[in-house]
Amino acid sequence: MTQENAHVSDSSTSDVHAFMEGLRKRNPHQDEFIQAVEEVAENVFDFVANKPEYQDAEIMRRIAEPDRIVSFRVCWQDDEGRVRVERGWRVQNNNAIGPYKGGLRFHESVNESVLKFLAFEQTFKNALTGLPMGGGKGGSNFNPKGKSDAEIMRFCQSFMTELYRHIGPDVDVPAGDIGVGAREIGFLFGQYKRIRNEWHGVLTGKGLEYGGSPVRTESTGYGVVYFLREMLREEDRELDGMSAVISGAGNVATHAAEKFAELGGKVLTLSDSKGFIHDPDGIDAKKVAWIRQQKSSGGSLSDYPEQFSGSEWHEGKKPWSVGCDIALPCATQNELDIDAAKSLIDNEVLAVCEGANMPTTADASHALRSNGVLLGPGKAANAGGVAVSGLEMSQNAGRRTWSEDRLQEELCSIMKDIHRTCVEHGEGTGPACEEGECKIDYVKGANVGGFKKVADAMLAFGVV
Repeated sequence: MTQENAHVSDSSTSDVHAFMEGLRKRNPHQDEFIQAVEEVAENVFDFVANKPEYQDAEIMRRIAEPDRIVSFRVCWQDDEGRVRVERGWRVQNNNAIGPYKGGLRFHESVNESVLKFLAFEQTFKNALTGLPMGGGKGGSNFNPKGKSDAEIMRFCQSFMTELYRHIGPDVDVPAGDIGVGAREIGFLFGQYKRIRNEWHGVLTGKGLEYGGSPVRTESTGYGVVYFLREMLREEDRELDGMSAVISGAGNVATHAAEKFAELGGKVLTLSDSKGFIHDPDGIDAKKVAWIRQQKSSGGSLSDYPEQFSGSEWHEGKKPWSVGCDIALPCATQNELDIDAAKSLIDNEVLAVCEGANMPTTADASHALRSNGVLLGPGKAANAGGVAVSGLEMSQNAGRRTWSEDRLQEELCSIMKDIHRTCVEHGEGTGPACEEGECKIDYVKGANVGGFKKVADAMLAFGVV
């Protein structure tokens, strides 16, 4: 590092500290949001150090302050006739490059901090796709687990009775997320259509019968593996013959496992909140189908060894200690901590590719990258889902449905473009360079690439 570059780095570090101190004061007790902003700020302040146009316009501070946060009461009746009261939110973070776009999450862990972090991340993720979409996120602390279809319908209808005021095809286009699948999207869309007496593509992830897109269900998990494949090819390696540990057993995890196995890899694990399965023979498409059926019927992964001999169930544990070439965290935020990172490093893992949003803690991220492990951040690696959602918006606008083959090609192309952007802004940088093993810093590449697109649009609009 030259003396001049060292001075810039020291200056940007000081700027980051001052910026984060102000952010913490304005957003007390919002740990998830602060973590997400800090990761981006560390990269972006270095990038803008010699670019006064971004500094003078306070672009980073403006992106880290949502355009608006809508909070509302959601009342509904359960099957016993009791009145229940939940809280709903929609965080509209930034619409500089297009309508707000991002999922709805129904889970007991949902709060304002979690949704602000997700909306902030979504802003950069959507920018990386190259499609005209801003960033938003929403949801409720309602937990659909254990609820009847009738209860979920009543909740969704009540939720949409308020949300409809704040969304629209040119304003804000929500989608599904944790706890919001095809059933919930159907109930939400039906209520929107009833209230507005209009058919708009105002939600994505819809059923194929009413404006949904082929490949949408598979797109996030498939996209993670497509991005991973590009990371490996950049290192002159191929996915074929690699082994992977994957966390989660939901939509993203199972489709990532399916695609990884299809491309010649061996999937060793999947997990849920109670533990993980380890199958040394590999989890193939047939086994993935059993897992999907088991989870959809409310069953446990602990029954897996009874179905498939040679496998093991590890109660109350996470899969990161299993030896592997690749790790794909596809469950939830902050699931891969520093101890997990050390286990992966000790097992000489080649790459970690995030299928979930911010599943790697800050200290784990730094440890992996410092030790030469390739880390594909969620805002890049799992952008396939929102990319196909954007393509669903295009299909709805044209009143057409594209073929599955065309959409698979579009998805592959978008993930390659995202990878190219990450390489452009992350090559020759990152913690590993300090140790003499300079790998592409995909975290920095994604943060800077996404920021630049949003920031340039904001500059064009003036101070708004």
